[in-house]
Amino acid sequence: MMTRFLAVSVLLLCLTLEVTDAQTGKSPDYNLLYFYRVCFTDKGSVTVSDFTPEDLLSPDAIERREKCGIEPLTASDLPVNKTYINTVTQAGLKFHISSKWMNSALFSSHSEINPADVEEIPFVREVVLVKRPAEPSKREIDKYGTLSPGSDLSTYNPLVPLNGVPLHQSGFTGKSLTIAVLDAGFLNADRVESLTPLMKRGGVIATWDFVTGKSNVYDYHGHGTAVLTILAGDLPDIISGSAPGADYMLFRTEDDESEYPVEQDYWAAAAEYADSAGADIISSSLGYYMFDDPSMDYAFSDMDGDRAFVTRAADAAASKGILVVASAGNERNKEWVRILAPSDGDSVMCIGALKQDLTISDFSSAGYSADGQVKPDVVAPGVSLPLQYEPGKWQTGSGTSFSCPVISGLCASLMQAVPGATAAEVATAVRRSSDRYNNPDSLYGYGIPDFITALKSLEEIYTYKPDVSITAGPNPFFDEINLWFRETPENLSVTVTDGSGRIVMRREYPVYSGRSHKLTGFEGMTEGLFMVDVKTSHGGKVFKMVRLKR
Repeated sequence: MMTRFLAVSVLLLCLTLEVTDAQTGKSPDYNLLYFYRVCFTDKGSVTVSDFTPEDLLSPDAIERREKCGIEPLTASDLPVNKTYINTVTQAGLKFHISSKWMNSALFSSHSEINPADVEEIPFVREVVLVKRPAEPSKREIDKYGTLSPGSDLSTYNPLVPLNGVPLHQSGFTGKSLTIAVLDAGFLNADRVESLTPLMKRGGVIATWDFVTGKSNVYDYHGHGTAVLTILAGDLPDIISGSAPGADYMLFRTEDDESEYPVEQDYWAAAAEYADSAGADIISSSLGYYMFDDPSMDYAFSDMDGDRAFVTRAADAAASKGILVVASAGNERNKEWVRILAPSDGDSVMCIGALKQDLTISDFSSAGYSADGQVKPDVVAPGVSLPLQYEPGKWQTGSGTSFSCPVISGLCASLMQAVPGATAAEVATAVRRSSDRYNNPDSLYGYGIPDFITALKSLEEIYTYKPDVSITAGPNPFFDEINLWFRETPENLSVTVTDGSGRIVMRREYPVYSGRSHKLTGFEGMTEGLFMVDVKTSHGGKVFKMVRLKR
């Protein structure tokens, strides 16, 4: 569980707009403002040696970087120079958010400025207009996929064709992992029945609206709610989330009322927040290429993994040891056809969408990237998936927006099962497990992954394989016991009794797919002898284990 330092860190990242509209949460003049991205040449005289990792990162963020062999702090982690920001504000611009990775800051103005005037400041490298005043009239583009009322017919479980159900049956549901969801809003996420278990256990550990600078994300747009139910939903016989045991950060980065590059600045700020707060995975069902001002549009040549602002931010997040998973886009049956940023990032997992017959959907954006990378990376079911965004009913959704959380959630389950594996290794294992790995193409990428195959490949690297059928340790132990199996148990039963013969713990798994199992929950129990009776489909063994208190 990550350290809850978020309330302080978010105040350092964002300045709240002073007056907001009750319906949209935005400043009444938001749509009348010009927004500028100011990129700086350096970070001034501040150096990495001026900070300790603990000054800028949570313990979970530090631990993640150490596991990945990444320096706890680099120059990219240093905050944007405050003097630089203040100097730009003195030129008449209002500061909103900054990006330490991109060494940039977002400012607004009631009137259009000449970027060259600000670029005369010695430490300003570039000034880019990223939003013009606009009426709330976002163009009709199928950015979010399509949603329909749920039916009474048999529902479809998207985990089945990916061999994800055995992961969950084995208890690998994403527990101890944190997923940051970057989206357009989470309207009703605190009210829909399928997310009640998540809310009751306190599984949403952080929220922030980067568009408005406020903490409430539950009052605007239901796209993120639909995505979250695919990740964490639990509605018996209808919705089975891909990572119901994970914790979640919910970040609104998308202004649905207009489409401008400024949303990429919000995305970058949210990704940095997720990193510093200790997230393991970023799941982003958003994509960019076309804007309300055509002069700001990307060309396909920009989808090369290096040019789009949001792609560079996504790759930066991946460089910090985060698994970044993004939807490919819903453009193949439209003029654009191709994938969207940030899914073109070379370190970003780009997810396409399958129909229920496991053929590619007609809308799933095509690869490759402009620089020839295999994209999408993998594909997952994304047509007529059961989800929820309104209380009292369920819906179905179609789009790469919904295939994306299927993969990101199952990756969390995989990371729980093999905690030693890094995000990059998990991504590689998922790709290698896919059915077209040796013959990828521009529609399916590497194909349909098999998460049990991915699990086994990671276990070969990270899971101890004993010479005997079952072993347990450490002995003596403090608060947990690890079990290791020479062969996959197939089914697993564990019964723990104390010195008086009283059963203190019992676990039953009719299906168990991992080669290790962790017994926790001994906190508060007395010291002394415990008998651990382990049975699998291959046999069993009883271990005498001694518990000591720290």
